Amino acid sequence: MNLILKVAQFITVAALTPLVTNAAMPKSEILLAHLNTPHGLKVSRITEADSYTNQPLLTEKGIYFTKEVIADEQSQTDIAFYDFATKQTTNLTNSEVSECSPTLSPIGEGLSAIVVENNTKQKLWYYPFDKSASPKRIFEWIEPVGYHAWGVNDDLVMFILGEPHTLQYTSVASAKPEVVANNIGRTLLFNSANNQYLFSYQKEQQNWLASFKPQSGEVTELFRLPPSLQDFILINDHTLIYALQNRVYKRSLIKPDEVSLWLDLTPYCDTTITRMSYFSEQLAFVCKK
Repeated sequence: MNLILKVAQFITVAALTPLVTNAAMPKSEILLAHLNTPHGLKVSRITEADSYTNQPLLTEKGIYFTKEVIADEQSQTDIAFYDFATKQTTNLTNSEVSECSPTLSPIGEGLSAIVVENNTKQKLWYYPFDKSASPKRIFEWIEPVGYHAWGVNDDLVMFILGEPHTLQYTSVASAKPEVVANNIGRTLLFNSANNQYLFSYQKEQQNWLASFKPQSGEVTELFRLPPSLQDFILINDHTLIYALQNRVYKRSLIKPDEVSLWLDLTPYCDTTITRMSYFSEQLAFVCKK
């Protein structure tokens, strides 16, 4: 794998500088849109807008997310879970370090997450659902990790912070990451339909969506994205969605010229929608405050 995209410098906002500060983080809230109820669109609030909550991971039983915790005038983030059955939120990690980016892990029954360790190094960890088992680092030496996405064979891509930020690919077994692309954006996705990862980067001041196929090492430009767009998700094998301000648009991967307004969430978010997660006719989204 020797194909490296040589593109213009891309400055990524909020790419996980150490998440322990003396002041509170920017306020945000997580909401959940039920798309096809008997009464049409129904939106409920999952978190309050009095602190930082972000990076929702929507599942059948609830929503995992990154939650700000303030103690002794120090701010950090933990991984929390909102349970649909009880409508209660539980702090899952409740530690002295910051955790973020909860992701369902294929290497066991649990979550993978980024941990800002006591020495400020950012590494990828595994958090088992079995409370009798202890969390552990997935990679001892790979850092600083900002974001990650899993494939199907215990392989993954990682956003590695640096000058420039790089997309790196490896497997748990090999633990030897290879650089795939430079100057990338923060969203990393895996599309199981064609066994490829999706990411964004800038080229000649244009924002592009690109794909990476791990079997061949091939990187392909797919289409231009709106300027400075950071966040996007898949709602099926062939459809991408992203928010511009407080409206969500959908776009076909097969026919990328087909862009249409999907949801107008203006009544529920009067600022900007950032991170989103989709599952079974439901959309969790973050509204900045």
